[in-house]
Amino acid sequence: MKRLHLFSAKSINTDFGLLLIRIIIGLLMAFYGYEKLIHFQEMAASDFWAKNVSFLGMTGSFPLALTIFAEFVCSLLLVLGLFTRLSLIPLMFCMAYIFLVIFPFSILGKGDNGYEFNTSFVYFVVYLGLFFTGPGKYSLDQKFLRGH
Repeated sequence: MKRLHLFSAKSINTDFGLLLIRIIIGLLMAFYGYEKLIHFQEMAASDFWAKNVSFLGMTGSFPLALTIFAEFVCSLLLVLGLFTRLSLIPLMFCMAYIFLVIFPFSILGKGDNGYEFNTSFVYFVVYLGLFFTGPGKYSLDQKFLRGH
């Protein structure tokens, strides 16, 4: 039987920890993307996407579609651990765009209960960590891409 090392820096099960992080972070972000997907028409026509978001000079439905791809499709790939590092690139780009362009460098702000971190910054940091660690052994990448 494996002993828990509660007062040790030794890993208990890194791969299971990565699985939990991938599932929770991926599902949370997928809900953002799903909401945008089901309300695509009204969001694309809104002033926010028409005036505040510009990607390669395009506004409205094009950057919204790219955001939905990142937040919904790439998040589901993250949950599955399929093409993990590749799917993290659009997610990191999307989150970086939000906290650098939409809300310029507002990493920390005053909230209702004191100071709060900008959620896009938190997601970016978690995605960056997952980019460096990889998906772990409980992933489809591990199953299909073992030798790479």
